[in-house]
Amino acid sequence: MKVDELRVLEADELGMRLRTARRELYELRFKHAVGQLENSSQISKVRHDIARIMTVLRERDFGIGPAVAEDAVQQQAVAVAEPEPEGPEEEAPKPKRGRSKKEESE
Repeated sequence: MKVDELRVLEADELGMRLRTARRELYELRFKHAVGQLENSSQISKVRHDIARIMTVLRERDFGIGPAVAEDAVQQQAVAVAEPEPEGPEEEAPKPKRGRSKKEESE
């Protein structure tokens, strides 16, 4: 399961997938405790799937999503397209490193 696949789903569908993934994790843990689980890496895969689903749900709660990412890309494109002002720019003097002669004499 990929995050892009999850982002296009509705909230109720995500809720259903979260419930089924949690149920699957419960069953895998039970099989592992009994000794019937052959591939224990399945547990970590299901845990990662649960984390992905929860991440997408939280992104929606905060309003973070594809629409926000598109706006950021458009703003970057506008910033790149704007010409920089011409003319000499003076750099601020760099601070001196180390001790000054006054501090060394003390």
